[in-house]
Amino acid sequence: MKQDFWKMTVLAIGALIASSTLTQAQQNCAARDTVIERLASAYGETRQSIGLAQNNTMVEVFASSDSGTWTITVTNATGLTCLVASGQAFENLAETLPTPAEDA
Repeated sequence: MKQDFWKMTVLAIGALIASSTLTQAQQNCAARDTVIERLASAYGETRQSIGLAQNNTMVEVFASSDSGTWTITVTNATGLTCLVASGQAFENLAETLPTPAEDA
């Protein structure tokens, strides 16, 4: 799960950098409480993971185990939350690190 979270985080940060020239209105942003309520009521999504990114931004992954939908959000220090990516077929994984090969 941590490995997948970081992959998704890298994608989210890349998307933010790529869209940095877009205006705020084009980025699907709103107050954090509004976004969380909308994800819960419209899609049944709850927070699955959280992490800190550059400039004290908070990256969160929301998902629904019932519908399989998922959303990645980024929230800045002022509480403005932007939708970065979303999709379907979310799976919650609990993978472990591979065991290093022992010397022969």
